[in-house]
Amino acid sequence: MNGSGTLVTGNPAVDEGRDYLAAPLAAGYVTPVGDMAGEWGDAQLGQLRTLARVWNEHFQRNRLRGVYYDGREILHDVAGSIPESVANRAQCPVDWPRKAVSSLADKSVLSGFDVRPDVTDPGVVDIADRVGLVSLMGQAITSAYKHCCSFLTVYPDRETGQVQVIARAADWSAAVWDRRRNRIKCALTVTDDDRLGRATAMTLWLPGRAWEFVADGSGWTAECTWHDDACPVVPVVPIAYDRQLDRPFGRSRISRTLMALTDMGYRTMVEMDTSAAFYAAPRIWFLGLDPEAFQGNKWGRLLTSLNSVSRDEDGLVPTIQQLSQASMTPYSDMLETIAMMVSSATDIPAEALGIRLSNPTSVEAINAAEQRLSRIAERQNREFSGQLMRLMRVAVYMQGGYASLSDVDLSGITPVWEPVNVSSDAAKADWLTKVGSVDAALATSDVGRRHLGLSEDEIKSVKAYETQQRAQANLDALRQSIAQGDAQQPQAAAESDASQQTDTQPTPAPESTGDGGGRRRGEAQDRF
Repeated sequence: MNGSGTLVTGNPAVDEGRDYLAAPLAAGYVTPVGDMAGEWGDAQLGQLRTLARVWNEHFQRNRLRGVYYDGREILHDVAGSIPESVANRAQCPVDWPRKAVSSLADKSVLSGFDVRPDVTDPGVVDIADRVGLVSLMGQAITSAYKHCCSFLTVYPDRETGQVQVIARAADWSAAVWDRRRNRIKCALTVTDDDRLGRATAMTLWLPGRAWEFVADGSGWTAECTWHDDACPVVPVVPIAYDRQLDRPFGRSRISRTLMALTDMGYRTMVEMDTSAAFYAAPRIWFLGLDPEAFQGNKWGRLLTSLNSVSRDEDGLVPTIQQLSQASMTPYSDMLETIAMMVSSATDIPAEALGIRLSNPTSVEAINAAEQRLSRIAERQNREFSGQLMRLMRVAVYMQGGYASLSDVDLSGITPVWEPVNVSSDAAKADWLTKVGSVDAALATSDVGRRHLGLSEDEIKSVKAYETQQRAQANLDALRQSIAQGDAQQPQAAAESDASQQTDTQPTPAPESTGDGGGRRRGEAQDRF
């Protein structure tokens, strides 16, 4: 794809290298098919034209930023400073655009979703695990920092019926923002191309509709593959960097300033490399020596430790003068100045750009130097969390079981991000000890474990182990209680038998002394 915006003629020899996205710009190029073909009209065609124009306007700049990210930019503005042969073979030795993207993307790592114990998950965690949302989000964030934004699309698969989530790059997508509703109005994603880089398939995303286009050589065939009248939103969410009121799709980390500084650093490094050759070989002048004496390998003469020069015809000895060598200091100072400007433009510490300003620093010193970058990452993570929840709300709705999108309640479910700053193990242990002495519940909760740097999988493993240990402890207590009951049963039986024997024996008459007792016994004997 070249983003030229020219129309196709149908002749492959003429159309080779042209962009198929230009085909819908002419009336009659789109042929609707399928059960929903009657819904295709001028309104949908107008939105398609608008999106194609947006895509063409931004394509070149998006590809240019991709060139700088990959380190494939061309060296220019070096006429007269270095030989042309050196300039043609030069490759960019500075990697600042990629560093500007990766340094911030490494601080925005999605870990998963946290579900409150009192909340029933309607399927957010299952959908995220099935589509691999953690990996997709990492790719989308890197693409957003490189171009300015990326897109996450959600739709039910026609074959399996399961909800699918796909990440789309900005150089393969276009979107129009609805400022009144503060969301995407319509979007276009290129899904396939041919060996010449021409688009051969794309999808038009509208509220409650998804139209798939396939190039047929002379135009496009359009089929509505998903429609839901109860869904009022476009199933596409933007993942953008530094969104503003006048820039709803954000801006790129590879700014014009950074690209200009990268060009300066590129030229400085190539000029330094060229000057190094002159620095290694001293310039020597022989005054009064015949040039024929220099026939042969001059480089070999410079490397030979012993050399001799004969007198001339007049018996005079040639004079040898060595010119001062070019210093490398101006180049290194200029490169350091450029790196400091890159550090100011990207909020990356200068030492991360290859400039040694001090001795190796500790983890705390590194976090202090990256404080500004960490604050940006925290703000971006909050922005990404909002977009993720919008995405998952649509995904849960498409999964089924809801009459409308407003019925989906995701309260109590929040995205979880990896810690922005890296702390040492000693600092984490000290934090756990101090917090545990004040609030033991916080130290053993998921929040405390995340602060320790445990991932969501590790936290689940720890909680499963604790559950297993509690179950084992309860089982051991039950077994001990049963064993104690069995041991006490014979003793209880013996005591019961003894009490029964005591009850069946006759009670002896009490013996008494004195006259009264004797008279009663005597009277009894007289009766018998």
